[in-house]
Amino acid sequence: MTALEKEDFITVRDYLAGEEISETKHEYLGGAVHAMAGATNLHNSIAVSALVALGAQLRGKPYQPFNSDTKVRIEFPDHTRFYYPDALVGCQTSPASDHFQTQPVVIIEVLSDSTRRTDLGEKRDAYLTIPTLKVLLFIESESPSVTLHRRLQQGGFTIERHRGLDAVIPLPEIEASLPLAELFERVEFPA
Repeated sequence: MTALEKEDFITVRDYLAGEEISETKHEYLGGAVHAMAGATNLHNSIAVSALVALGAQLRGKPYQPFNSDTKVRIEFPDHTRFYYPDALVGCQTSPASDHFQTQPVVIIEVLSDSTRRTDLGEKRDAYLTIPTLKVLLFIESESPSVTLHRRLQQGGFTIERHRGLDAVIPLPEIEASLPLAELFERVEFPA
């Protein structure tokens, strides 16, 4: 019989300290740390386009966009998680010295073959528990298509799908919109 190896438990404090000096990003799930792979140029191009489009519209408003270097901290009753979304927008932001946000209003994930399963499963389920979250966007990287989860006033979320370069995603929650033509401006889709 072979004994199962137990993963080393890492405290939140040690995780955050390690991330400050690490050259590799790691996500944190209740004491376990998982290294993240680097993103493709296509993935980064779409994420940056989302930030640029939203950032320009959010000037002078109480909403602050953040890139993929900012983690989201999610508190569960029995554990803490930290994820690195591709972009997020917050209203009541954490202190400037922190490396994470706790109250995002919008979270953006760009989907790729290597991230799809985790993004649409574990991460989606965790993100939807955040009380301040109003909109969760999943952006396809192979076609001009975005699926979003929008919080309903009576509770829960509704799912919307926006397709085609003429589509515009209204984001009244942050007084903005996201035109897919801007989002996919530099993307060449396969025929």
